Amino acid sequence: MSRQQMERTALLVAALVILALTGLAFWLSYAHLAEVAGQHGLKASPIRQWAWPATLDAFIVGGELLMLRAGLQGRTDWWAITATAVGSVGSIVLNVAGVAGDREAGVVPLLDYVVAAVPPTAALLAFGLLMRQVHALAADPTPAAVPLGNTPDVEVSPTPALDPAPADASPLVICGEHLEIPPVPPRPRLSTQEARAAIEQAWRDGLSVREAARVSTRGASQVQRVYTQLTAEQPIDGQTAIEMDAADAA
Repeated sequence: MSRQQMERTALLVAALVILALTGLAFWLSYAHLAEVAGQHGLKASPIRQWAWPATLDAFIVGGELLMLRAGLQGRTDWWAITATAVGSVGSIVLNVAGVAGDREAGVVPLLDYVVAAVPPTAALLAFGLLMRQVHALAADPTPAAVPLGNTPDVEVSPTPALDPAPADASPLVICGEHLEIPPVPPRPRLSTQEARAAIEQAWRDGLSVREAARVSTRGASQVQRVYTQLTAEQPIDGQTAIEMDAADAA
């Protein structure tokens, strides 16, 4: 039997014992209170005689249940605490007070009071213990995590990167016939002067940097630098005429 199974078995047996103790203690306390009620005015009506103890013991049960609900919500219910305390104290006091009956209080043995006080006290403690176990199970439903042992570090060899295989170009099918598309040869790289001339021509034609880079077989950053230089060197409209007039005047 594993440790967890032993804990579950012990908890189950304890719950059964607590339930039996709670029921027995409540019955003894309830029956004695009914006897006290019969000795003090309710003997003529057995129904009222046996219903009267519920006005005290029901406070204990209701208060404990409300305290359990408040505990699950993470708050304190003072009304539930007050109801439980009033029901418990009242049940114990009336059980003890009803021992004397028609006898004088001085002639009643002390042990009779102890016997009368045990059932309500046991019922209170047993029911509180039962509610505490229920609260613990509801508050922590997940089992504790089992610590894992230290595992040795295992060196994993890197997986070599595989070069993707070139995809086979399937022939284009048009009207049931295969049309072979010839491969496009790469554009030869232009010389420096040819590339410069191609970039300037593309700039004059208003091509984008990407198009100029494709035509000149150069990178986009290099084309951008040439475009910036050409834009800076371009004269402003009317600037050439002003410079010529100034030269004539001189």
